[in-house]
Amino acid sequence: MEESQPTVSSVETVQGVESENVALRGRATQSSILFKNVNGQDFMSDAINAIDGNQDPDFVHGSCSHTNYQLNPWWRVDLLEPHKMYAISITNRIHVPERLKGAEILIGNSLTNYGNNNARCAYISGIGAGATQTFYCHGMVGRYVNVIIRGRQEWLTLCEVQVFAEPVDKVSTISSGWRHSQLGSSHVNGH
Repeated sequence: MEESQPTVSSVETVQGVESENVALRGRATQSSILFKNVNGQDFMSDAINAIDGNQDPDFVHGSCSHTNYQLNPWWRVDLLEPHKMYAISITNRIHVPERLKGAEILIGNSLTNYGNNNARCAYISGIGAGATQTFYCHGMVGRYVNVIIRGRQEWLTLCEVQVFAEPVDKVSTISSGWRHSQLGSSHVNGH
């Protein structure tokens, strides 16, 4: 019998605002790809695995992104248009979870230095083995979300990245005061 893997929700209420996991429609890339063309399985560690809607934290199941061992490894999702970011949830791998310690989550509209010069939403002090942690971005605006480990040689593995946001053009047509007063306060479930 095949064990079902946790999947992500496409809509959550974050900080009193109903927002969608827009990463599911994004385009992902990363600084390198581990296992490129090994046994004909190009997909095993591709960047898109981190936005496939599957939170399986076991890398060998094929649903995590994974870079090579390198200096300043990074991963990025292009949301295709600027969004107002409310929260970003990251699922860490089950084995060697300490690799993610010290990573940064960046948000912005620039691709200078592959997007790694954009403003920081959060610093990841650590995420437990196979756990999902949510980081609040308090309405930062950007088209790109990056995760980077600066200043050290490391592998970067992300088993799921959820970006709860809404397009800037949608935000500007709705009165924020009404939305915040009418929607109950809630948070993203941390597992």
